[in-house]
Amino acid sequence: MLQNLHAQPVDKILALMAAYREDPRDAKVDLGVGVYKDATGNTPVMRAVKEAEKRLQAQQTSKAYVGLAGDPAFADAMINLVLDDTIARDRIAAVATPGGTGAIRQGFELIKMAAPEATVWLSNPTWPIHPSILSYLGMKSAEYRYFDRETRGVDFAGLMADLDHVTAGDIVLLHGCCHNPTGANLTSDQMAAVIALMNTRGAIPFVDIAYQGFGDGLDADAQITRMIAAGFDNVLIAASCSKNFGIYRERTGILMAVARHAQEAKLTQQNLNYLNRQNYSFPPDHGARVVTTILNDPALRADWEAELEDTRNGMLSLRKQLADELRRLTNSDRFDFLAHHRGMFSQLGTTPEMVEKLRADHGIYMVSDSRMNIAGLNTDTVPILARAIVAAGI
Repeated sequence: MLQNLHAQPVDKILALMAAYREDPRDAKVDLGVGVYKDATGNTPVMRAVKEAEKRLQAQQTSKAYVGLAGDPAFADAMINLVLDDTIARDRIAAVATPGGTGAIRQGFELIKMAAPEATVWLSNPTWPIHPSILSYLGMKSAEYRYFDRETRGVDFAGLMADLDHVTAGDIVLLHGCCHNPTGANLTSDQMAAVIALMNTRGAIPFVDIAYQGFGDGLDADAQITRMIAAGFDNVLIAASCSKNFGIYRERTGILMAVARHAQEAKLTQQNLNYLNRQNYSFPPDHGARVVTTILNDPALRADWEAELEDTRNGMLSLRKQLADELRRLTNSDRFDFLAHHRGMFSQLGTTPEMVEKLRADHGIYMVSDSRMNIAGLNTDTVPILARAIVAAGI
């Protein structure tokens, strides 16, 4: 049996991490991996997370299974965080998942059950696991233009032209904030136009919001998702706690499904529970309990929000420093887009050959599509990166 297996495509990000580890140079910079790092290169455990874990250790009396959907209190807390009071709670079905990736997978599985002939439209580019999962599930997909490699902003005209070709019942996957991999984001006015077009075409949105709090703030980053949720009868939303709570290895995510009414939500909930049972039965609980403890305790939540805001402002400061340094070195505003992008990532909009030149000549590691993790920088490495970009001729 096993001799019939074939080698699978290598994950580019994991391969990049391995190459970085094997590089003997002292002066090297890792901008590939998608985790937040502080100025020392560490991915810290947040203060509120440590305190919540202490409380759980002292108070928790059992490690028995939770329900198929996870702890209901986690769902309530996350729905409030992402949607506030935009949608009546009885219209929302939700299941806890192993991270944001699990939420995306379960969302695609639900689409396959409910609308097997639907095409799922993805931005070009998007997080590479989106098309990978769709391909694995044998689902139809298409792309809509998103990133303008000249301006390094959103190609809004191209986006609207492509989405004008969606058909009724198709799914359009939208990034709720902090677009991965580009860092370029739609404005509220642009999203309003997208919502209007999708309603005209009869499309259904699937929102991936993995970086809430990393862009313009917790509430500001949720506004696009809330606009979308309020604009349709049916909406899927995949949210991750990996980044904004810093609990990457706990695999804590949630899939929400907005239904037309309470009865439809109950049917959807039953189907989501069924999907969880088929794929992994009961979702991970520890990270979900940590998140719930933080969000439901005013003091812990305030401390978490303060530390998250420090993280956000740190990344904005690095963006500005890099844009200013490149402006100084090039005597041009070609790289000002870096200060306007939001989230952990920015795409330089250069070629794989130039990315390889950065690695070979300067020890700068980023994904071949020129996505770089801004949080992989610090005030000392920003000038190193800027000089390398200029020296490479980007």
